[in-house]
Amino acid sequence: MPMEEAEYIVVGAGSAGCIVASRLAEAGDARVLLLEAGRRDNSRFLRIPGMISIVHTVPQVKKKFDWGYYTVPQKHALDRRIPTVRGTVLGGASSINGLLFVRGHRGNYDGWAAEGCTGWGYDDVLPAFKRLEDWEDGASELRGAGGPIAVTRQKGMTPASHAWIEALTETLGVPFNEDYNGASQEGATIFQQSAKNGLRFSSSVGYLPGGQGKNPAAAGLTVETGVTVSRVVIEHGRAVGVEILDKKGPRVVRATKEVVLAAGVIGSPQILMLSGVGPAAHLKEHGIEVKADLPVGKNLHDHLFVPMTFLAPTAIHRGTPMHFLGGMIAEAAKGDTWFGRTVFEGAGFVRSQHANGKPDLQIHTLPWSYPTPNQDLPVRPVVDKRPAITVMPTLIYPKSRGEILLASADPSAPPLIDPAYLSDPDDARFLLDGMKLVREVMASKRLADVVTGELLPGPDFADDAALARELPNRIHTG
Repeated sequence: MPMEEAEYIVVGAGSAGCIVASRLAEAGDARVLLLEAGRRDNSRFLRIPGMISIVHTVPQVKKKFDWGYYTVPQKHALDRRIPTVRGTVLGGASSINGLLFVRGHRGNYDGWAAEGCTGWGYDDVLPAFKRLEDWEDGASELRGAGGPIAVTRQKGMTPASHAWIEALTETLGVPFNEDYNGASQEGATIFQQSAKNGLRFSSSVGYLPGGQGKNPAAAGLTVETGVTVSRVVIEHGRAVGVEILDKKGPRVVRATKEVVLAAGVIGSPQILMLSGVGPAAHLKEHGIEVKADLPVGKNLHDHLFVPMTFLAPTAIHRGTPMHFLGGMIAEAAKGDTWFGRTVFEGAGFVRSQHANGKPDLQIHTLPWSYPTPNQDLPVRPVVDKRPAITVMPTLIYPKSRGEILLASADPSAPPLIDPAYLSDPDDARFLLDGMKLVREVMASKRLADVVTGELLPGPDFADDAALARELPNRIHTG
């Protein structure tokens, strides 16, 4: 029976919403209603880590769990409409991501506190980080144990990724870092994952009743899926509930204490604007009564990476149906295989020539070939079937700024997503420097017997000018 009133209403059962709803419900005898537009997450596609490649590459599967959002044409990226992956399922993006577990740098949080965001310094947020996790090395001053989200290191890495980590330390002079979520982020390292024993630990798995995590089921928590929140109901300047659209039509659920918007970087501003909270002129264009004239949706920024693929026989994996089928069978039969872990392996957190005291370049390695030149079209990508390692220089601190706008007052219409990729020339320069740094590492003596050639972007883009022209065609959002 659908609820008509709750003390707390949490909109969006993603990475944040599941945690907020669970903590509110377990804190006392409060009645908490958690609303999710997507479906439940009890699918092998979501629970088994290796399935994520199928989710992201087979359109018929992807549309079950992803909103299918695209950016507006990107002026500085060849007018590309770039896919913007967002989970429409319990757990949100944490149910369909690459399982990489990365805290922000200590300096990020301390910077917020220094700018006046009281309570958000690193020492302030550390207890929450520790309470969240069940770290494989156990509890310490900086890491937590016994929490709802299992965190383990990637293991069983391919020889190519091991060699790449060694090459990164030798070429750039950075240390090997046992724990980039510990005392220091900088260095070459092995990725940590929100997975254990062949199971993904999304926020829904860790925090909601029926999941596999260690958080107790909260008696006061009700979860509804398949419902769209069309607006927050605001009376006399206060949020008092939400309007919901489901199969039976619109209905209003009242909140006696608070409404919590946790619908993500795209969903939350969209719902706020549909509710009359946002730039007044924009809301009036769509016939929406203005409740508060605020810069909602502004200052959107996003991380970009550029995949670079190198042929490497010891990367082992091949992007063929039979290879994936073999992985699925092996994991089901005996467990503890590559199919039960994140597909990413080695990592680097390094300082570029532009860095200001902390790593500004994150590098991922993936022992597979990557689609070329991008994944803009909703089709199953064709990849080179030879063993290869893909190295991804990633922009941690973008300077480009865009915005989220409404396409219409219809809550079912996707919003206009404009990250304004590469609108700040420094972002393009940074990624080009990152690509050249990757080439330097891949040309090192340590990899002489590992890497047999650059597949992507390839020798046709050898010089800086050619690489700069091709960059807008190959950027992806992280």
